[in-house]
Amino acid sequence: MALEHGMDVKTLSATIGHVSSATTIDIYSHITDNMQRQAAVNIDRKIGGTDAEMPRFEKPVRKDDNPTPFEPYKPKIRKSGTGCVTMLNDHLFEGRFSPRNAYGKREAHNIYAKTREECEEKLAKMIVEVKARIKADKERLKAEGESLTEGFTMGGM
Repeated sequence: MALEHGMDVKTLSATIGHVSSATTIDIYSHITDNMQRQAAVNIDRKIGGTDAEMPRFEKPVRKDDNPTPFEPYKPKIRKSGTGCVTMLNDHLFEGRFSPRNAYGKREAHNIYAKTREECEEKLAKMIVEVKARIKADKERLKAEGESLTEGFTMGGM
């Protein structure tokens, strides 16, 4: 808008904090229709010696016979421990499950599928397998911890 109202590029560049006016020109190089028309009229007046006037164009009025009501996006809320499904592009979905392992650290497990439904099925199977493995690891660690404790108390007598 500043350019449209006659501010020079160097001043605008300094005002918005660009190091170089080239940066400003690269970013804001689009020229409005009004600026193009004004430049054409100025050329006609100064070079052509005419009394050209700025043409008046009315903006087209949009006529919506049945506008759609605004509805905010409501994402699907998943319960903790059920993973998440993300659409990576129009033909690829990613299922992700990131539980804490037996040692208390997060570990990420991903699966990929071509449809959301297929991804949901694969994710459900993967979650069952991962939870079973974590449970087995916790039981193994508990058993190892108990055997170490028994060995320590017996050796200390």
